[in-house]
Order: sequence, then structure tokens, then C-alpha cells
Amino acid sequence: MKHKVLLSITGKQSYYDQEPEVMELVTEGTMEFTNGGWDISYQESDLTGLQGVTTTFRVEPDKVTLTRTGPLRSTMEFCVGQSHDSLYQMEFGALMITVTTRHLFFDILPEGGCIDLVYDIEIEKTEGGRVDYHLDIRAVD
Repeated sequence: MKHKVLLSITGKQSYYDQEPEVMELVTEGTMEFTNGGWDISYQESDLTGLQGVTTTFRVEPDKVTLTRTGPLRSTMEFCVGQSHDSLYQMEFGALMITVTTRHLFFDILPEGGCIDLVYDIEIEKTEGGRVDYHLDIRAVD
């Protein structure tokens, strides 16, 4: 059964030769326990530059998978110390990206929880920087 949640998301993208970009977003979403894991989903907005995209974090005992659907499609898997290749499909083309998980922590309960994720990203085999995500999840039912 899906529950409504309030998500507080902080994302920081650090590129090696630039000042970090920080994005903070508070939005409504849904949370559902299914097939042994949690699905936490929300709609992106103009603020993130991804209008029309649905983002889902799938939290399982050994990994987190971030899936985006809509005008942008991608699936990235995060497991500490491992790298994952993914096709990042946009309306105007596609890029191969590789994510290497540096830190992953999550604590999810029916009433909410949090996800902390830090990963390095390569775009077409070129260093792209580091991404830090922090999600606070709170049930609003």
C-alpha cells in the first residue's frame, strides 16, 4: 500500500574545477514496501531542471537503485565500493555514465527515514565529479 510522504532532499554536485552546486527541494511523494524493499518516488520539477521526470529510490537490504522515467530515463545502482554502468537517455541523445558508490546509509521504517548517498560519476569515461544526496522521508498519512 502506497503512503504519502514529505521528502526533504539535499543534493550537492562537486566538479573538480568548479564550486559545488547545491540543490535543496521539499516535495511530496509516495513510499511503498513491496517485494522485500521500499520504493520512494516523487515528481521532479522546474527547480531541478527535470520537469516531467519521475524519480524512484528502490531501497533493498544490500543496495539502493535510483530510477528515472519520463523525458529522462536512467537506472543507477549503488552498493558501497562497487561501480555501475548506466545509459543516461535524454530527449536529444544518450550518454554512458558510471557511478562508483563511496558511502551509502539508509534507515527506512513505515513512518519514514533517511537515505545518505555519496558517489563519484564518470560521463563517457571522463571524470564528472562527486554527488552527495541526503533524503529525509516523513509519512504524512
